[in-house]
This record gives sequence, C-alpha cells and structure tokens, in this order.
Amino acid sequence: MSRKNIIAANWKMNMGPSETAAFLDPFLKSFPEATSVDIVLAPPFVSLAKAAKLMAGNSAVALSAQNMSQEASGAYTGEINSAMLKEIGCKYVILGHSERRSIYGEDDVVINKKVHAALAAGLIPILCIGESLEERDGGQLEFVLSRQLEGSLDGVDAEQMAGIVVAYEPVWAIGTGRTASPGQAQETQAYVRSVVERLFGAAVAAAVRIQYGGSVKPGNAAELIGQPDIDGFLVGGASLDPTSFAEIVKAGL
Repeated sequence: MSRKNIIAANWKMNMGPSETAAFLDPFLKSFPEATSVDIVLAPPFVSLAKAAKLMAGNSAVALSAQNMSQEASGAYTGEINSAMLKEIGCKYVILGHSERRSIYGEDDVVINKKVHAALAAGLIPILCIGESLEERDGGQLEFVLSRQLEGSLDGVDAEQMAGIVVAYEPVWAIGTGRTASPGQAQETQAYVRSVVERLFGAAVAAAVRIQYGGSVKPGNAAELIGQPDIDGFLVGGASLDPTSFAEIVKAGL
C-alpha cells in the first residue's frame, strides 16, 4: 500500500507570534498549494492563532498543537482542550512526546485519555513513542515500544487507528545531534508496524503512517525517508529555520 509521507515541525517552546510570521512568509511561498506530502506545523499555543491566520487559503500546510488536555472543560488552570484547538483551526495534535512523558510525568494512561479526547473531537493524533538510551542498551527497546503502543492505544478500534499517525522517536537522538542509522531506524519502524499489525490487523498496519524523529536534518532526510517503513518525520530543531525545514519537506516529495 502506498502511504503519503507526513512531515511535521514541532517548534516546542520556540517561535512566538512575530517569529511565526517571519517563518511563514518565506515558507508558504515554497509550498503555495497541496503537494504529494502532508506538511504540518506545530507552533506553541500562543502562536497558533497567528499561524492559522497566515495559513488561511494555503492547502499545503496544516496546523497542529503540541499537546492538549484530556479534559473537556473545567477548573484546569493552564490547560487547553480539544474544542479550543478545533476552533482555532488545528487538524492535528502531538500526544505523548518524550518530553511530556519524562519532564511532566505523563504516562500511557493519561496519553490514552488524550488520544480518545482528540479522536472524539475530530483531531488527528500524532502519537509519539520511543526508548531511552538505557532502555535500548539494556535490550528493552521492543518491550518499551510495545508497552507504549498498547497502553496509549487501549480502546482504540481499527477504523480509528487507520487515521492515527505514529511518531517513533529514539529519545537518545532527540536534540543530541545523534541519529539512528537508516538501517537502525528502518528496523525499529518495521517493528512498530508489526506491533500495530498484532493489535489491529494487517490492513491497518499497512495504512498507518509512522514518522521518524530524532535529529532529522536536510543532510540525512533523503536517506532516512527512502526506507520502506519511514513515512515522514517529526522534526524539532531543524524545523525552526524555514529554509532548512523546506529542504526536509522536499526530501519527502
């Protein structure tokens, strides 16, 4: 089955509204209309409205949030719910990023609630999974990835799963400049797809798009995305520069 590549920029806690405008002016000129790759931008919450306004009328680029609450509304100071994201124009939401797991203590139970809240609102989850260096070196890679997928996707049915994007990010490679070799990345991506097949069946596994993240740069993007089970990227640092991110996107066309 042919899967359309999806390349997403996770700006993390960078790029306020003015910086977002400065990025989008040249970037949107590079991709004025729909392409053979889905392009996704995930600015911080305060920049979503600016991005949505500037992206209006551009069919090439979709908007994502970096996180959301599992709650619908209420006394949750500092939180953002799915309805707010939909209203502002988000199509996607990143859930379960390793920084949310490690710094803020989000476990698979919490992430699972967020996945269901996103699906109920019509948002497309970009579900992040990944192992630490200690887990990889300790031979725990398959156990960790399987546990994260099973826990985060509990109660999700096959039809819903076909529309979820999975982002495999080796935690040891995020922001370190270290990157899994194309062979290492492909081996792990194939394993992730095998878990999806075990949980949801072969047809769903063939349809699900699995991104790679972990120090993706213009210099390694083409070789990585040439691997059969890598269907795009979730890009951190290299996505903060419009020229750099455009080069990564073009590697996926």
